[in-house]
Amino acid sequence: MAKLRYYDAAAEKAPAIPPKAAVHTEFLRTGRINRRQWVPSERRYLSYEEVADRTGKKLTTAGDTTHKRINGFHTSIQFPKMVFHRTLVGRPHLGYCHVTAARTPVTPSKDITWSFYFANFFSELGNETHFFDRIQSGFARMYFAVAIEPDAEAGHMVVNRSFRDNGLLFRTDDPKVALKNVLLLGAKDDALRRIIRSL
Repeated sequence: MAKLRYYDAAAEKAPAIPPKAAVHTEFLRTGRINRRQWVPSERRYLSYEEVADRTGKKLTTAGDTTHKRINGFHTSIQFPKMVFHRTLVGRPHLGYCHVTAARTPVTPSKDITWSFYFANFFSELGNETHFFDRIQSGFARMYFAVAIEPDAEAGHMVVNRSFRDNGLLFRTDDPKVALKNVLLLGAKDDALRRIIRSL
């Protein structure tokens, strides 16, 4: 894949200076030629670190907003705020944001721990080494939740593949469906689940 180059599009939107009068009359009047209008504006290319920083700020802001919307639904459904982001290596304009994590009882004797994310692209979810497969940046966002478990050797959380092959609880590009699924995972009783399903 060719290396991408990013430029600051805001610099191109600078207002053009309108000429005071026709160019030939300005030359006849003053004897000077305004060469500033002849030089095209140059693009300022951004480094990958600058692009990743801008992407990260947008993802973090969207993560904060998403967390507020989830916790604003009902007082009995409250999730911890665990907002952090990552950008993809080689494509810093693409990234994902972790919003929250919680534990949900699947059966009376078994609980499942899960994390809720969103990404500014849509893809298939794959294996540990290459988690995002067949990235489609044409879609605006992807919302997904995966089952997680602690890894004693690595010392951090990993995808729980005993639940499903890829640990995926849900994946959608619709924010309303994602909100409903997260609320269903966080609902404590059946009455509240019935209300959420009816939305």
